[in-house]
Amino acid sequence: MISRNIYVIIVLRVLVIVLLSLAAGWLAGVKHLYFPAFLVLTAIVGVAFSLVHHLNSTNRKLCYFFESVQNEDSMLGLRLEPKNKVAQELEQALNKINQRIQQLKIESRQQEQYFQMLLEHAATGLITFNSKGFILHANSAAKKMVGAGILTHIRQIERINQKLYLNILNIKPFEQKLVSLPTEKGAVDLLLKASLFKIKNEELVLLAIQDIKNELDEKELDSWFRLIRVLMHEIMNSIAPITSLSETLSRYYTVGDRAVLPDELSGQVIQSTIRGLNVIKEQGNSLIAFVESYRKFTRLPKPEKKLFKASELLDRVKILYYSLEDSRNAGLKVTVTPPGLEIFADESQISLVLINLVKNALQANEKNAAGEIEVVVCQNTHLRPEILVRDNGPGIAAEMMDEIFVPFFTTRENGSGVGLSISKQIMRLHGGNLHVRSVPGKETVFRMTF
Repeated sequence: MISRNIYVIIVLRVLVIVLLSLAAGWLAGVKHLYFPAFLVLTAIVGVAFSLVHHLNSTNRKLCYFFESVQNEDSMLGLRLEPKNKVAQELEQALNKINQRIQQLKIESRQQEQYFQMLLEHAATGLITFNSKGFILHANSAAKKMVGAGILTHIRQIERINQKLYLNILNIKPFEQKLVSLPTEKGAVDLLLKASLFKIKNEELVLLAIQDIKNELDEKELDSWFRLIRVLMHEIMNSIAPITSLSETLSRYYTVGDRAVLPDELSGQVIQSTIRGLNVIKEQGNSLIAFVESYRKFTRLPKPEKKLFKASELLDRVKILYYSLEDSRNAGLKVTVTPPGLEIFADESQISLVLINLVKNALQANEKNAAGEIEVVVCQNTHLRPEILVRDNGPGIAAEMMDEIFVPFFTTRENGSGVGLSISKQIMRLHGGNLHVRSVPGKETVFRMTF
């Protein structure tokens, strides 16, 4: 509506100028009436001036409006001209736009305050800083965790705790680091997570800090309870026969309150004594072997990491697999994607973990005529390598999922119960982990992450 009125005014005035120009030419050239022609020319100048004034007035209003918007002047209010309908309509439209802009600003500030309150009340510490280390935002939880009242640059953290500063400085996008900090109330375990994003062509790092000491304490206590329960079970199984046999043998050599004389011993008693001592010896050796397994579990060597091709690792696993007696019970399929994928780890230790998982899969399929085992080496969404060991055996019951990684827990008669525990420990020493997913009656998948 406004643009149509403006076009009408411009077109009418241009037509008037054209008609007056023709009239001035006709008066001067044909009729030789120079004074009337001069008056017409004067009228043309007046109409042209009116047109220019109208356009300038409209342009000034638009420029004033856009400059005010650019300068975030929300108090802008254009004065209405009651005698000029076009100007009045333009000013009304611009005022409506300005009111809408003011409303959007208010809503934006309210939303910003809302999210600001959410960040301030979040239990997770959040710090945003740029490539130069300047901190753009740090919520109260982050300041409390690092022990600083004000944070403007990550260099301030160095004065508080150099270890924390170095971990923040060297953390990479999508990486996690666990840092233990000494405080007046004791040690605090902080989990650092970093994300990278861009705002106005500037790269920013969003650092999330979580105090996980309570969670770790609960997990550690739960792990100790489960470990103690398994240890007590194994130790009692070994000591109970020893105690029972010792009491039986003791009765052979006592009569009332006195010890039996040598000539009172029969050959049968001596044979029974020898058999009993042999059983005690076997139980003692079994207990020693059990303790030795625990010692090995707690003294794993530090990984000697180097780059190696995943395909070479799988070739090694295939050779070891087909050397097993029961390897014919289940077929083995290996895949590497991409084919030239390399892993930075201790090849011997990773091979040990992988062979242990494949053996477990083979034993799980001992009664499965159509047993299949698949080993897949690939990259996850963060382009980090991972190894999957999948089998179509009976699966793992849900109530046992939390127990299978507990040291010395086993469901097999001759199992030691340390294989999966050591495997998980090796993966943790590599900065990764060992996860399991199972659907009973369908499949079980162990995933080695790096």
